[in-house]
Amino acid sequence: MDTEQLSLTKKTLVGVQFLFVAFGATVLVPLLIGIDPATALFTAGLGTFIFHFVTGGKVPIFLGSSFAFIAPIIAATKQWGLPGTLAGLTAVSLVYFIVSALVKWQGKRLLDRIFPPVVIGPVIILIGLSLSGSAVDMAKSNWMLAFASLITAIVVLTFCRGLMKLVPIISGVIVGYVIAICIGEVDFSGVASASWLAIPVQFDTITHFEWAPFLYMIPVAIAPVLEHIGDVYVVSAVAKKDFVENPGIHRTMLGDGCACLASALLGGPPETTYSEVTGAMSITKVTSPAVIRISAATAICFSIIGKLSALLQSIPQAVLGGIMLLLFGTIASVGVQNLMQHKVDMNDTRNVIIISVMLTMGLGGAVLSSGSFAISGIGLAAVIGVVLNLVLPKTKQEEKE
Repeated sequence: MDTEQLSLTKKTLVGVQFLFVAFGATVLVPLLIGIDPATALFTAGLGTFIFHFVTGGKVPIFLGSSFAFIAPIIAATKQWGLPGTLAGLTAVSLVYFIVSALVKWQGKRLLDRIFPPVVIGPVIILIGLSLSGSAVDMAKSNWMLAFASLITAIVVLTFCRGLMKLVPIISGVIVGYVIAICIGEVDFSGVASASWLAIPVQFDTITHFEWAPFLYMIPVAIAPVLEHIGDVYVVSAVAKKDFVENPGIHRTMLGDGCACLASALLGGPPETTYSEVTGAMSITKVTSPAVIRISAATAICFSIIGKLSALLQSIPQAVLGGIMLLLFGTIASVGVQNLMQHKVDMNDTRNVIIISVMLTMGLGGAVLSSGSFAISGIGLAAVIGVVLNLVLPKTKQEEKE
């Protein structure tokens, strides 16, 4: 299927579907940190458009609310209040800009040296598997609804053809939602009380700027920057295009930084590349950047139309969790494929050590902290992988390569 030649109708359906995939996580972050979910939807859509503008519209990436900042935002809010914390989030973009400039200066050769396939493969696997806990937590609130949406998506993806094969996620969500309505699991009170039109953003963030929360957020941004690099490799593998080379990691990182800056100035959470959407692209085989931009436009529309935003928020978490059970495993499989395609030798003790330690630290919940700085999960595993790759001795053949 030539996904670039899909009709506008099909692209729109798939684009809306991708937003369904990203919706749960995008609105969950603002609910946890105490801001309006509509704000996160608007800044996610705007940030995605900014990212595509900076990268020349070449990279099929959707940006949404970053989970990495939930705990730091909650902690900072206790000290400086939410307005001051949101203003301090402008520091996140500064980290992206600095790393972007460093990569631009040193070029792709630096990335190839620091992030060879033996490091990138486990990072991609961790991006998928580290999210599996979130999928299970969402699904276990009602396993019947979760399995209903999951089985529907699998059946559509496996047996349907044409247009239906492009929308397994929407199909699963609709079936799960209808069942949820029939058994009384949907609360429509939020839809009834929501206004039709709303202004989802605030424009006074900069007036609350303080240096303390700004400096507090700088080290927190290191882990998402490392995850960004891994995500770009994932998208490159799914789309079968080298986005690390063109438009380049420095451009994608610059785009993400600009999106984070715009979100902070409008009172939204920091943005990050969404692996959920990448997983959806992997199973639908639709990797057109134009489709992602339709998702972004849909997010903005939903944030402005209060009734629609409230209707989406009424979808039970279990329904979305059932879909996530499929998507996150798909991302992990891309990491395995990456190791196979680059012929990483699993009989090589050096490779086994790097992969084993990365997976154990990444999935085991290890945290390294000092003062306000803390790194864990994928970010910590990536740092460990980079260090091991640089210090462990290589064979003569590996050094030659």
